[in-house]
Amino acid sequence: MRGVIFDGKQTRVVDDLEIRDPGPGEVLVAISAAGLCHSDLSVVDGTIPFPVPVVLGHEGAGVVEAVGAGVVHVRPGDHVALSTLANCGACAQCDRGRPTMCRKAIGMPQQPFSREGRTLYQFASNSAFAERTVVKAVQAVKIPKDIPLPSAALIGCGVLTGVGAVLNRARVDHGDRVLVIGTGGIGLNVIQGARLAGALTIVAVDANPAKEAVARQFGATHFLTSTEGVRDILPTGADHAFECVGRVELVRQAVDLLDRHGQAILLGVPPATAEASFLVSSMYLDKSILGCRYGSSRPQRDIALYAELYRDGRLLLDELVTETYPIEDFEKAADDAHQGRVARAVLTF
Repeated sequence: MRGVIFDGKQTRVVDDLEIRDPGPGEVLVAISAAGLCHSDLSVVDGTIPFPVPVVLGHEGAGVVEAVGAGVVHVRPGDHVALSTLANCGACAQCDRGRPTMCRKAIGMPQQPFSREGRTLYQFASNSAFAERTVVKAVQAVKIPKDIPLPSAALIGCGVLTGVGAVLNRARVDHGDRVLVIGTGGIGLNVIQGARLAGALTIVAVDANPAKEAVARQFGATHFLTSTEGVRDILPTGADHAFECVGRVELVRQAVDLLDRHGQAILLGVPPATAEASFLVSSMYLDKSILGCRYGSSRPQRDIALYAELYRDGRLLLDELVTETYPIEDFEKAADDAHQGRVARAVLTF
């Protein structure tokens, strides 16, 4: 079968991948579409360290082909969106409703793929850039069949991370003032999450002026090409500032632009050893800096919720799918995504 692999030096589209059958508590999914997220590119450029060779991709949707023993919530033929959380469901964190903090879901890559007699790693417990993948049952969330799979694919990362950061981690409230730095796939979902939460003012910042129209479509009330004009719109600062780029100087700007009792939420992914700075004295006005993993999401609950919001016309998904690419055009999709030409590139099989 076809898939995109990274061997530590280059990415390639191959057609001789093999995958094992699903074991107990696992699901075999035929991938129909997969979003190309910057986290995939960050593996390739070394920003996210990951063992190789690896099958890339982590934002996908498809059709269940087979289930292992004990799987009852999905069956062959069901449409599913996939999450990256291979959480155990039995530890203290899972029991508290914090599956993103489950230690079984962090740093334990599996190797369900093989090629030429050699096993390959699975990226983010998912590997959606393959015609088929095996995931834990908890990662497969049944969705209505009337949702287009290229749109549904984006729920599994971009929407869970961006909208989830607003609703689950920051808990933006009616009338709040929100600053969003970076309007890529994650930033646009933060914007629409703020809109869903009832934020009064949503200031989007992106160096690319061509992104203004889509930022406003998703809910931005203001658009700037730098943070210099934020104080003109929010004289006392923002209640919530989301950094969605992954640059330490922008982290500093997010913190500096907070109002009293404001909070900066970090969603961008800088290099693993990057360090950011802030004025300690400024934090005594009850300001907070919050990390956020995967939108502090609970995928079995949240994916179903976002699917229904989409069906009600309140959550935008189709508008994120700027362009679809056959899997063979991975390099073009990656270049378009890296250069910011598309909100989200979607690979199709």
